[in-house]
Amino acid sequence: MKRTHSFHIPVMGIGFTIDSPLKVAQYGIDSVISLVDDILLEKLRKLYSEKFEIPYKEISDKVDDFRAKRITSYLNLMHEQTEEKLHQLKNISSIKSKALKDYIFMLPEYSSLKKEYEKLTENGIPFSRLKDWVCKNLTMGSIDVNIMTKVDKGNYLNKELLPIEYNDAHAALRGYSNSKLSSSLVLSAGMNPRLYSYISNFDDFFPDENGNIKKKIILKVSDYRSAFIQGKFLAKKGLWVSEYRIESGLNCGGHAFATDGFLLGPVLEEFKVNKESLKIQTKTLLIEALKESNRVLPTKELALKITTQGGVGTDEEHSFLMEEYQLDSVGWGSPFLLVPEATSVDEKTMEKLAKAKEEDLYLSNTSPLGVPFNTLKGNTKDLEKQQFINKNRPGSACPNKFIALNKEFKESGLCTASREYQYLKLKELDSLDISAEDKEQKHNKIIEKSCICVGLSTATLILNDMSTKKIGAGVSVCPGPNMAYFENIMTLRDITDHIYGRKNMMTRTDRPNIFIKELSLYITHLQEKVADVKTSIDKKQLRYLLKFKNNLEEGIRYYDKLFKAQKESFVNQKEALLNALQIEQKKLILVGVAIENI
Repeated sequence: MKRTHSFHIPVMGIGFTIDSPLKVAQYGIDSVISLVDDILLEKLRKLYSEKFEIPYKEISDKVDDFRAKRITSYLNLMHEQTEEKLHQLKNISSIKSKALKDYIFMLPEYSSLKKEYEKLTENGIPFSRLKDWVCKNLTMGSIDVNIMTKVDKGNYLNKELLPIEYNDAHAALRGYSNSKLSSSLVLSAGMNPRLYSYISNFDDFFPDENGNIKKKIILKVSDYRSAFIQGKFLAKKGLWVSEYRIESGLNCGGHAFATDGFLLGPVLEEFKVNKESLKIQTKTLLIEALKESNRVLPTKELALKITTQGGVGTDEEHSFLMEEYQLDSVGWGSPFLLVPEATSVDEKTMEKLAKAKEEDLYLSNTSPLGVPFNTLKGNTKDLEKQQFINKNRPGSACPNKFIALNKEFKESGLCTASREYQYLKLKELDSLDISAEDKEQKHNKIIEKSCICVGLSTATLILNDMSTKKIGAGVSVCPGPNMAYFENIMTLRDITDHIYGRKNMMTRTDRPNIFIKELSLYITHLQEKVADVKTSIDKKQLRYLLKFKNNLEEGIRYYDKLFKAQKESFVNQKEALLNALQIEQKKLILVGVAIENI
């Protein structure tokens, strides 16, 4: 089914989009819920059950399979309440209904639905006919969910390791599978073969005869090769990837899964060129697998969508991406953190985000996952962390243990941001016979980890006046670099007007183009990698750095050709774009010289 809007709201943090469907789905806007924190989901289910006056029965952690059951119950509540909101919107009592006008006016100008509505109302349609049209044509945005595939901690009962299906990601998958939702599961952070194989236990993920799939799979990827490998793996299980969601490796929020210098433009081009080939090859494998397992074979076409997200900031960029790469949707993330009508961000954090400049947004090593993490300078979680360091008690109490994946000291796993892990690691460091300088460097690396699985949920608790006594009031927030160019708190109407070019919500005029910004981030990233190896480098590292540099050079050549060929998009900026590209090229030449001189 065609999307109502040409944008979607990606998952942000853990709590920032956790109830976004309740705010935006009735306007046909797709959004994504994180399934990391079942504790938070259960608290919100209680809150909303009271708000909507519906019965609530607690699912405590003493209940068998409590994590999956909490997720199912929360998602069912989201499903029922958003359906009810859309029903109320459709149940118009007047031709001047504000909710209906909001729905229609937020649509892009090229929307066939909007054009049809305008035509009907211009011709003075009778109210009863308009109401019939509304009931038939207005659709709800998709309530999608995100599972970080590698956040799949094993769980214990009475010190006994439970079977793998009780692992965190497996239980989250089961929770979603058992829900009433007909939507999409976004799989992010790389491949988890055991989890992928587990999906085939649930019928909702398989196509029916007409090629319809109740619960679709979206793969979030940063390059074509990994998408192809994962798509084939799933197809061999009889599972179809309905959408490949290409995210910029560095010009995005949250964790930054940098590629080896593969830039967004060339990657999108590769998907555009190879889309049919990808579809044919994976479908062949899929049909074979369905036959082998005696499942229904689809007789109609299986839909395959290509979407992107990361760093988009203007309507021109949005339209260009959609048209040039024949996309189905573009994700807008960080700017939505300034839209209280769409996301859950507490007032103080929102003020910090609105004031943030480039120098306040940086990639840190604070994530216990060991992946670079987009961070806002002065966030209250890091301030809280520093207070513990100053008291000589580094580390978090680790109340939730969602990222307790390190098994150096404990078979059941510890989080590298936890006090227990940092105490043991620092004790181990004290026993090492190394220089004071090396010791200090290693010490700082140990204590810089932050408790993000709590911090990324806290804003939601504060916003809803819920207790933070057990976990602390520190908020982690993970906007992308694009946040620096948005300074205003916006309404949902403001941001949709901005996306579709009806209004400009950016006051700054010095924002770099999406492609130039990403290229600049990658060159800086490569510079840091070169600096890290210092004087000692083996052949493998050298080959990697050269490959990285060559991929960036290839990307620059691609953009040079792309910008020069433009006759409609970026026309007024063409000269500035080519000059900016040249500046980045010169920077890359210097990095190349540094690599040669190692």
